[in-house]
Amino acid sequence: MSKRNKIALAIMLALGIAIFAFSLRNVNMHNLMHDIVHIHWQWLVVAVICMLLYFGIEALITKMFVTSNGDRFSFRDAIRIPLIEQLFNGITPFSSGGQPAQLIALMQSGVEAGRASSVLLMKFVVFQAMIVINFMVSLLIGFHFLAEKMSYLSLFVVFGFLIHLTVIIGLLLVMYWHGFTKKLISWIMIPIGWFVKKERFERWQVTIDEKVDTFYKESVRIKTQWKLLAKVFVMTFFQLLFYYLVPYYIMLSLGYSGINVVMVTSLHILIVMVISIFPIPGGSGGAEYSFDVLFSSFIHSNSKLVLAMLLWRLLTYYFGIFAGMFALVAKPDKLKRKIEQNN
Repeated sequence: MSKRNKIALAIMLALGIAIFAFSLRNVNMHNLMHDIVHIHWQWLVVAVICMLLYFGIEALITKMFVTSNGDRFSFRDAIRIPLIEQLFNGITPFSSGGQPAQLIALMQSGVEAGRASSVLLMKFVVFQAMIVINFMVSLLIGFHFLAEKMSYLSLFVVFGFLIHLTVIIGLLLVMYWHGFTKKLISWIMIPIGWFVKKERFERWQVTIDEKVDTFYKESVRIKTQWKLLAKVFVMTFFQLLFYYLVPYYIMLSLGYSGINVVMVTSLHILIVMVISIFPIPGGSGGAEYSFDVLFSSFIHSNSKLVLAMLLWRLLTYYFGIFAGMFALVAKPDKLKRKIEQNN
């Protein structure tokens, strides 16, 4: 991890502590301790298991893509990828550091750079597609609730959805209309060239063309493996489902039974969409505020509401960061290539 990333990590941890302290300013500490002592720990364990399954399924998906050509890739190496992704997503604006970090982690395991890029791109396509599908369903179920409670954030939710939809449409264009997409990108790049130096602009053009060509070549190969894609789509659905269910089990752990699991899950999907467009790493500040406002309709005790928010952020954000720190220093195994196995 670079010095810059270490500084970003320290800042995010300090910011998290400050936000937690600010959230506790009006909470009766006696009531909070009472709520902690009387937590139904079995449901909290289920919430932890949901996060472990979230990481574990993504590791299996990564392993399936890497080994689709016959190479052998250990699960130990595969589980490093989503954990390192969580770490760098959590300390960079708009989660921009996750993809490059995964690429480096795969290369450390012996996966060639071009193939690693292709694996991550295909995984990203499926993940984005499932996010868009889940969000469309949650929008139908919970948007009226969001608009009533946080009307000023409704536009941000729609904006976030449009960004994700644009991304998936762009990726599909590359997969199915490669030539047209390259022309479209060159047209879009024209006004950008007005504001940057010629040398830098040309480097950008070359880099983008290479990435588009690499993704297209890999997509052609992967599209022939429709059984693999079908499995990955189903696995990604359950991966995201486990993640979206975390607030529900946290509420059960605090003694709230009989709550609408569909509504709670839908609201969590909408919160995640709001977080994705906040420039601050992890959506810090906006995430906590969104959770507090939306789930106050289900949790009427102030101390329990703050406790639920703290548990939610610890599990869905900080747990991944700390696990990623351990994964980052763990020495990877080396990929066993199909050619090497046959010799």
